[in-house]
This record gives sequence, structure tokens and C-alpha cells, in this order.
Amino acid sequence: MSIQVWTWILVGITFTLYIGIAIWSRAGTTKEFYVAGGGVSPLANGLATAADWMSAASFISMAGLISFNGYDGSVYLMGWTGGYVLLALLLAPYLRKFGKFTVPDFIGDRYYSNVARSVSVFCALLVSFTYVAGQMRGVGLVFSRFLEVDINSGVIIGMIIVLFYAVLGGMKGITYTQVAQYCVLIFAFMVPAIFISIQMTGNPIPQLGFGGMDESGIYLLDKLDGLHKELGFAEYTSGSKSTLDVFFITAALMFGTAGLPHVIVRFFTVKRVSDARKSAGWALLLIAILYTTAPAIAVFSRTNLIETVSNKEYENLPDWFGNWEETGLIKFDDKNNDGKIQYVADATVNELFVDKDIMVLANPEIAGLPNWVIALVAAGGLAAALSTAAGLLLVISSSVSHDLIKKMINPNISDKGELVAARLASVVAVCVAGYFGINPPDFVAATVALAFGLAAASFFPAIILGIFSKRMNKEGAVSGMLIGILLMLFYMMKFKFDWFQGGTKEDWWFGISPEGFGTVAMITNFVVSIVVSRFTPPPPQEVIEIVENIRIPSGVNEVQEH
Repeated sequence: MSIQVWTWILVGITFTLYIGIAIWSRAGTTKEFYVAGGGVSPLANGLATAADWMSAASFISMAGLISFNGYDGSVYLMGWTGGYVLLALLLAPYLRKFGKFTVPDFIGDRYYSNVARSVSVFCALLVSFTYVAGQMRGVGLVFSRFLEVDINSGVIIGMIIVLFYAVLGGMKGITYTQVAQYCVLIFAFMVPAIFISIQMTGNPIPQLGFGGMDESGIYLLDKLDGLHKELGFAEYTSGSKSTLDVFFITAALMFGTAGLPHVIVRFFTVKRVSDARKSAGWALLLIAILYTTAPAIAVFSRTNLIETVSNKEYENLPDWFGNWEETGLIKFDDKNNDGKIQYVADATVNELFVDKDIMVLANPEIAGLPNWVIALVAAGGLAAALSTAAGLLLVISSSVSHDLIKKMINPNISDKGELVAARLASVVAVCVAGYFGINPPDFVAATVALAFGLAAASFFPAIILGIFSKRMNKEGAVSGMLIGILLMLFYMMKFKFDWFQGGTKEDWWFGISPEGFGTVAMITNFVVSIVVSRFTPPPPQEVIEIVENIRIPSGVNEVQEH
């Protein structure tokens, strides 16, 4: 069967599964809609969290980034993995003990202020919409190649699917759908990696294969370094970014992870604080499977791409090249009219353009794997993008219905009315997300990296100080969040959208990229928050008691009484 037929079959089966789960687990109350009723087991929550976390950026784009950037791309591995450890240890158990539905809920109550709640809602919407743009772009990429529809139509199809199970099932439906999506995406990611690892090195374990030797006895990484040198690229295993920028990007991704509302809310869905820690442990283990495989896929795909296309006759290229060329994501411009592809570092001579986002999706085709494996990767990419998009849409809808309408505009709204408002907010959110998916600011991983910078600049200081500083008050938190998010927004607009003069790489402040500037904005947030809180009245006694209480492990008081 052709790739397209296999793709329709596998995507059809998985989509039917997702929709079936959504109907089976549809939410009937606001608690089920927001936090799945608070009764999810640690393993199921770990699976769902892993799927929520491993977005289109992780599945589709991260290996592509490492593939093209080599050593420099490792910042995404370090930042996203390290950030999850930070979240599991420092935030998840305490937020679960606080027992609220959303991050703005925590900030609004901890800082005893609707102004703080409003700022938090604004930040949650900004982070979530930036993040979801990357997911919808990923959905469009998969559909455009494998189902032969244009990217915009692919985005619209993805919108309809995710809207169905996010609106119907809420967090309850999303949680059990994400369990299925994790199984699909990890299987789809690992199968081609194992095939290609055996093909290139004889080792079935990709994590070991990419450090092994090929059939001629040359280490794969040495071979890739040699290919890069021949073509004028920097050595694959050496970095070109400054140490300062690498540090700041890694830190922004780490602290941004610990401030992401759609990941944090997952820890509100379990029964106990201890379950939050267990589910974090499960999620980290499940995430590590994909994250330790991504560098291997990057090396395999980069080596295969160069050997397949560099200095080859255009007319004699395999079918995969023409298939991807039709999507516009790979282009050949025969500058010297010799009919051969010159793929070199020198932009004036280079004749090949390759979108970084296609590397994981095209990898099985480049390696000549069976059609069902190629289609499986398409289904996995859709699972990754849709699982995260659903989690983000829930954050957006709950921010509007729970934090704005219920907590601020109409406190007397009924449970049923709040549920209707949440579903209507989801519909609007999907439409806005679709627009950003059709008109993204950058390729998938870069768009998502900006969301992490925004989360680090706004949420992380407010949450960490809210847990560990009894002196932190509403004035400090609000000032810090506003200055942090506005500073990050300004830098993004200046260097990613060129809204202001001087938007080139040479004008970066201290040589720090927009992806790394979230760390600077976060440090500014911390400084402003602490300084302002010291010059304004301390929080009320009942708030101080809340802070003291959430830091005491569950069960301690009962043990002391006995």
C-alpha cells in the first residue's frame, strides 16, 4: 500500500480512538472539566503529563534543530529535561497541596488580589497562545505532506479534532486521550529510530547506535564531522553559540518549563500530594525515552540527508525528495544550471533549502523504510501536537471561565453556567490558535522556545516566591510579573518580528538571543519583586499561614498528635 493509504488508515484509527475516549470520559462537572475530578492515578497522570509535555516541538522539531545545529542544539535537551526535574522537585507537590484548579487561581489567592489574578490570566493566555501556535504549525506540516493537503487546511482539520475532545471531555477527556497519545507517539518515534540504528550501525539501541561505527568502521559522529567539513559547515560536534547564550537559553527553557501553566495543572488531577511526586517521576522516566533518542535521530537523519542529496543529479533523486518538494519545505535552486545539487554552507553557492521541521518526518523516507513506518511517524507527530494543543486549550478556557468569569466578573455563576463558559472559551481559543498556526512567527521549536521565555519571565518567580517567601506580597508579585513579561515581549518583538529598529543578530543585548532572553527577564522579575515587597506592607497573617502550611508534608501534624 502507498504511504498515503497507510497514513489515512493509521491516522483514522488513532483519531477514532481519541474521539471514542473523549465520548467515554466526557466531563459532567467543572471539577471534571478542570482537573479530571482529582482522581487520576500516578501512572495514568505520568503518561498524560509526558504526552502533554512532548509536543510537536519535542517530536517533530527538536531532533531537526539538533540535526542542523549540532552541539548548539543540545541546549533544548538540557533545558527541557532539566526544567522538568525542577518542576517535579520544587513546584508540583506544593501546588498540589494548595489545591486549586489553575495557576492564576494559585497566584490570585496567594497574593490576595484580583489584580495579581488578572495579570496572571494575561500571562497564561500569552504563553499558551504562543505555545499552541507551534502545535498547530506541526499539525499542518504532517497533513501537508502525508495527506496531501495544504498546510492551512491541515491546521483547520487539526482544530476540529482537538476542539471535539477538548470541549467535550475537558481535563477528564484530555487526560485519558493523552494516555493513548503517549503510547502512539513513543511507538512512532522509537520504531524508525531502531530500524535506522540497525541499518547504519548494526546496533538496535539508538542511544548507543549514534555513538557507534558504520559498516566501514568509522565512528558515525566522526563521519558526520567530516561531511560537514567537506561542505563548509561547522563541525557537528562543536558549538558556535557563545557560552553565555547557551547558558541563558538553557536556563530560560528550564525555568520556563517550571512555569508552564498547562504542565503545572496536570499535578492538580491526582488525589494526594504524594501522587503528584510519583506521577512526576513516571513522567520524567517516560519523557527520557524520547529525549535520549532525539540526538540519535538527529545524527542519522543529517548523515542520510547529506549522503543522499549532496552533489547528486537532481533527476536521479529518490521519490521522497519530490514528495517533500511539493510541500515547499525542501527546495532546489539550480544556480549554476549543472543539474546537480550543491549543498554547502556558503549561501551564495548553496542550492538546497531544507526546513528544519521536516527532518524527523522525512527521516524514515530518506532511509528507505517501509511505508507503514513512514505513516506511523505521521500519526505520532499528530498525537504529539494534538495532545499538547488540548492541554493548552484547557488552560486558556479555564483562565477565562474560572479565573476571569467565576472569580472576578460573576462569582455567583452556577456550575453549569461555568461549564458552558469554559466550552465557549475553548471554541474561541481554537480559532485563535488556528490563526497562529497558519501564520506562525517561526519554525515550531523556535516558536515554542519563546513561550518558555515568556513563562520564565512571568510565572516562575511569582510561583517560587509564593511558595518559599512568606514576605512576598501582592505589590511585589504584580510589579515583577508585569515588568518581566513586558521586557520579554519587547525583546521578542524587536528581534523576532522586527517591530522596532535594530532587529538584527548583531544588535542582541550582551549577545543573548531572544530564546535566551527569558532568563534576563526572569532575573529582572525576581529583583523587582523582592525590592518592591521590601518597601510595601507585608502580606496578611492568614496568607503567611497558607505559605507555612503548604510547605509542611502531608500527615506530619497527624503523626505529631499521636
